[in-house]
Amino acid sequence: MGEEKKPLPAGVWPTVKPFVNGGASGMLATCVIQPIDMIKVRIQLGQGSAGMVTKTMLKEEGFGAFYKGLSAGLLRQATYTTARLGSFRILTNKAIEANDGKPLPLYQKALCGLTAGAIGASVGSPADLALIRMQADATLPAAQRRHYKNAFHALYRIVGDEGVLALWKGAGPTVVRAMALNMGMLASYDQSVEFFRDSLGFGEATTIVGASSVSGFFAAACSLPFDYVKTQIQKMQPDAQGKFPYTGSLDCCMKTLKSGGPLKFYSGFPVYCVRIAPHVMMTWIFLNQIQKLEKKAGL
Repeated sequence: MGEEKKPLPAGVWPTVKPFVNGGASGMLATCVIQPIDMIKVRIQLGQGSAGMVTKTMLKEEGFGAFYKGLSAGLLRQATYTTARLGSFRILTNKAIEANDGKPLPLYQKALCGLTAGAIGASVGSPADLALIRMQADATLPAAQRRHYKNAFHALYRIVGDEGVLALWKGAGPTVVRAMALNMGMLASYDQSVEFFRDSLGFGEATTIVGASSVSGFFAAACSLPFDYVKTQIQKMQPDAQGKFPYTGSLDCCMKTLKSGGPLKFYSGFPVYCVRIAPHVMMTWIFLNQIQKLEKKAGL
């Protein structure tokens, strides 16, 4: 990492840099991926195939509909990705120092990824809740819709109607999913970079694209079961007697296992992979470009 401390007092920029870079690359990736994510949510809510959903949305709601919830998506990246990528870099740098500068074994990278995921998700959980509610709003019956104008309005209303702690509703599953996702994403990326660059002798561009693809696949594979449970919990509504279908994440896991077996957790894996993997890939590619520009600028 280029640590020439020109513009800022010593110690501030090197510390802040991984966080700034992580947040910026995540937000840029979200701008590219948001329409795909919107279509994914509509498919999960049973509105037909990708082609049908796209056609219907364009015809009935116009192009802007694909970017509904963008404010929540960007706020989520600004909190969640800033925290997880920044803390992952700092944790791995500290571990490498303790390891006398040698590359870390995979299990240590996985531990750093788990920790970074937990930190990121705790910080990003409120924005995540706002995003899910904003995307699912259009599919609810008119009487139950919440009509949030943007992410900040959503957060303000949730605090007003349900109290501050409601912002962390479903945070348990969110944090566990983030730990699984980041363990898969962060550890496999660093490991793949070493493999492609050092063992196969690939060039820089091929290494970044290859490692990003591997990282995207593992992020999806590790996190889909948790994502499935998280979505079920966050969108459940009480029945006529006021009873919720699941008492919590564990109950949801057990009922899902009973009714559909372990593979039920992987329903929609190709769609989920198409949604998670490109975002992970774009984040790494943008991050790499940002770091290159900073090196040129001597930051």
